[in-house]
Amino acid sequence: MRILVVGAGATGGYFGAQLQQAGRDVTFLVRPKRADVLRERGLRITGLGTATVLAPRLVTAAGIDGHYDVVLVSVKATALPAAIDDVAAAVGPRTTVIPFLNGLAHLDALNERFGADAVLGGVVRVLTTLDAEGDIVRLGSLAEIVVGEQRGGTSPRLAQVAEVLSGAGFDFSLAPDIRSAMWHKWVFISTVGALNTLVRGSVGDAVAVPEGDRLGAQIAAEAAAVAAASGYPVPKQTLDNVQAFVTRPGSADTASLYRDLIAGQPTEAEHIFGDLIARARTLGVRTPLLDAATVALRVHEKRIGGE
Repeated sequence: MRILVVGAGATGGYFGAQLQQAGRDVTFLVRPKRADVLRERGLRITGLGTATVLAPRLVTAAGIDGHYDVVLVSVKATALPAAIDDVAAAVGPRTTVIPFLNGLAHLDALNERFGADAVLGGVVRVLTTLDAEGDIVRLGSLAEIVVGEQRGGTSPRLAQVAEVLSGAGFDFSLAPDIRSAMWHKWVFISTVGALNTLVRGSVGDAVAVPEGDRLGAQIAAEAAAVAAASGYPVPKQTLDNVQAFVTRPGSADTASLYRDLIAGQPTEAEHIFGDLIARARTLGVRTPLLDAATVALRVHEKRIGGE
């Protein structure tokens, strides 16, 4: 099966590289500037005491020459509209589109363009970032992909997807209720991102000051309340794990959104937070801490937009 990975950044680049090393037929759809970097340096993955350099097969939007069997959409939400236009020529009547974005708003955009029957739900968990040279740096061993039908249940298509994506050096699983999995990840990333944004620091920075050990748990409770009101309650053990994560003394953990914030880059503020608090308003759920983080991020976006 032909796999097209849309984006070769910290997430798409890592999983695409793993699939390539496992012998899968992988092509990366990238913008010309990223293509130049990858052709010059190769697709490099470092961190955790290892280093890998691959020669990836690259294509730009103008060079797409046919349909692919599986399209993995791995771009930030801010780049999604352009990515949808770029990848359109690669999506045919039998193509399966699997997005790896945060939140849920991206499903509406992809469904509208390609049809809901073509699009699966997806969740990825990986600890990677891009360094100044454009290389992928692993920050931890976690690497997982979960996919499922938007409507739930199983299908022959899922079995085909599992065959091509499993056994490639990362954890892979199918979810009978992928929307629940996506909501639960949304609760996690919004909690960590809001905590980092509000304290302008890591989890450990928050926990190290009086009352700081309560803030993360309070944010998690707000996000979980929105999920529950939306019909996707977070299991107690899952919520306990989120709250434990954001109350660990000495933790250097930060969300990728926060790393973009302190670097002066655009963030996924509206996709992760704006959409979440809008749903909260509709459902009558109070989210004062998430609201505060959203406002702070919107101020940031306005500032960099005016530069």
